[in-house]
Amino acid sequence: MIKTSIPAPKRIPFTQEGYDKLLEEKKKLISERPEAVDHLRKAREMGDLSENGYYKASRSRLSTLDARLRHLEKLIRFGRVVQSANTGFVDIGSIVTIVDGGKESTYTVVGGYESDPSQKTISHLSPIGKALMGKKEGEIVQVETPTGTRTIQIQKIKGGL
Repeated sequence: MIKTSIPAPKRIPFTQEGYDKLLEEKKKLISERPEAVDHLRKAREMGDLSENGYYKASRSRLSTLDARLRHLEKLIRFGRVVQSANTGFVDIGSIVTIVDGGKESTYTVVGGYESDPSQKTISHLSPIGKALMGKKEGEIVQVETPTGTRTIQIQKIKGGL
């Protein structure tokens, strides 16, 4: 008999703030689900389902809600909260001030599922995030981005979230 081992699922890194947002969203969706089920029940009671737009919309809403809940469950189950170790090197949770083409910007390096550049958070998996990970203050890194090669200098690193 041949034994095969299934590799353990990869853990998904999150900052504490990002993980807490997942839990809040899950709680909100769970509270919305009974109403969605009730709408679907009422739509079914209306009769002919083939031409019932209310039924189709209700079914779609419940399906979307359930799919999002399953996705959140997966993220929560495999997620792990990581905190910046304050070692002086960029890692998840670090707040990094960089100079890119003469322009200074400050970003928080976060896990891939919680990044939002408009909120000044970048993923550790993004081109810039990958280039910054493990680097220290004063280092200059070359970053390959879709718009071309960029030269970025790390001005300051603070422990983060």
